[in-house]
Parts: sequence; C-alpha cells; structure tokens
Amino acid sequence: MQRCLQLADLGAGYTAPNPLVGAILVHDGRIIGEGYHGIYGGPHAEVNCIQSVKSADRVLIPSSTLYVSLEPCCHYGKTPPCTELILGEKIKKTVIGCRDPFPLVDGKGIEKLRAQGVAVEFPVLEDQAKEKNHRFFTFHLNKRPYIILKWAESANHKIAAEQGKRTGISNAWSNRLVHKWRTEEAGILIGTNTAMLDNPQLTARLWAGKNPVRIVVDHQLRLPVSLNIFDGTAPTIILNGKKDSLSGDLIFKKITLDRPDPASILSALHSLQIMSLLVEGGAKLLQSFINAGSWDEIRIITNQELVLPGGIPSPQLGNAQFVKSETYGPDQVSYFRNPKMLSP
Repeated sequence: MQRCLQLADLGAGYTAPNPLVGAILVHDGRIIGEGYHGIYGGPHAEVNCIQSVKSADRVLIPSSTLYVSLEPCCHYGKTPPCTELILGEKIKKTVIGCRDPFPLVDGKGIEKLRAQGVAVEFPVLEDQAKEKNHRFFTFHLNKRPYIILKWAESANHKIAAEQGKRTGISNAWSNRLVHKWRTEEAGILIGTNTAMLDNPQLTARLWAGKNPVRIVVDHQLRLPVSLNIFDGTAPTIILNGKKDSLSGDLIFKKITLDRPDPASILSALHSLQIMSLLVEGGAKLLQSFINAGSWDEIRIITNQELVLPGGIPSPQLGNAQFVKSETYGPDQVSYFRNPKMLSP
C-alpha cells in the first residue's frame, strides 16, 4: 500500500477534481503491474496498472492481488467503472486503502466486488490514504474547497509598506516555492484591491506544472480588462454581484449576497468544481477567512531582515496550530493548521 501511495503522488496537480490514486498488481510477492491516475478525464489507476502488465505476465492477472489506495469506482463518468475492469480480469482479491467519499461510490464499489465473490481487504493504511487526498475528502465531506491561506510579511508583521503601494517582501527562493504551491492547487484567489494595485499574473511560471484557475472577487465589476488576469494565459473566474457569463476560459460567476463573504465564495467555487484554493490576499480578504474559520492551512513567509515602519498589519492568526517552519535565506516559511478542522 505504501507503494500505491507513492504512485498516487505522481498525479499531483493534474487530477482535480478527481483524487490521487495509485495501484499495483502483485503475484506471489512480485509486482507485475503498477499505475496511477495521471490526469482528470484520463484512465484511472487500476486501468493503467493492469495495462502495464507485460504480455508474458497477463496469464497471472486472475491469481494476483490488486492493491489500490482508494476504493475503486463503480459508476460511469468520464471513464467506465473500475469495478467492471476488476471483475472482467477475474481478479480474486483486492486490497483497498480507504473508502471513496464521492456519493456515487462511498462503499458501493466494495459492496459490488464482494457481491461478485472478490475477497476485499479494507481498510489498509487508512489514515495515510485519507491524508493523501485531504483536498478530495474536504471537498466532498465539507462541501467546499480545501483552503490554504498564504501571505508574505516583514519581521514586524506588515504585509505592505502603505495602503495602495506594492511592496516586495519575499526573496527569489521563496517566490519559487509559492509558484510550486500554485501548481498543487486547483484555484488561486485574490480580492479586487490586490488585482487593481498589484496587477498579478497568478500563474506558476517559476515552476514546472499546471497553472491554477485564477479567481478574483470583483463584486461591482470595477476591474479593467487591461489587467493581467484577463490576458487569457490561464482559466479565470470573476466572482461578482452582477452577471453570469462564459467566454472561452473566462467565467463570470454571480454571487447573490450584497457583499461577498467566505461562505458565498466557497459555495460558488464548490459548484464550479474547484477542489482546493490558495488564497493570496489582501489582508482584508485573508482576515475574513480566518474570522469565519473557513481555512485548513496557513502558510506565512516572513522576511526576517525587513522592517516596515507603519504599513499594513498582517492578518491575525487566531487559534492556528503551528506545524513546522523552513528557512530560505532571510525568509522563514511557517506552516499552520486549523485545529478545528478534523482529519477526514
């Protein structure tokens, strides 16, 4: 099962809103096939695993044991059910890491295999298997994206020198780290003021991987189309209070409240299948998520050599639980988790 979890990681950043899944096929202690879910809409881990078996070993498939990190699907979606593949290959035993919380599966895959005479061992390394897909579990069980709040601050806890002025805080190493984070999440969120003042690209250009969906809160549709977020380099969602429309990779999604808040934002993004979210600011938007308790992780980059007199204070952490820290030159990266958000 550990090998299945290792394989699952190879799909990170490309499978959302599907989960990360790895699978291996073992005959008499020897791995004869392995695979992982590589991209949304593509073959599932079980399919890739069985297809990887060499011609000379295919006769061994029925007497082999299939290990898979997540319950095999049993419904028709973008691909056929994996339970049908397992039954069609006459595999007699399947070992499963954890149950799939997706409503169309949720134990039904296990039930179907057992009803057809397949010996199912379940769960195995359940906590690790769930942790591998904490985004997926949060999305389906909490009906919202998995939320990571991120900001950079000075040594005296300021995120900018003054209102309306862009301030460079983090260094080149931690900037690359942030772009790596962007490849790992489905969407990246900023507010109107950040979009207007910083004119960010919100891409992962400093790291190899997939760009996140750019999401901007612009309730009154004040942002000019000359901004980088409208350049077409990545899919973009504008959360607003005026209209719903779709033009290529640009989506305008109407939020019905007079002023957007975390609950309305997350409800809209859940409906758009945004499974995880990196919130990059500004301070007012970040603090609104903290105050609402609507977050799972906080990541803070602190330039320990920079002091900003006056300036805009960083968000207040509240009851955040410290996890670990890393150092990149003068930048310290601190990680926190929300103690109220229990593991799936």
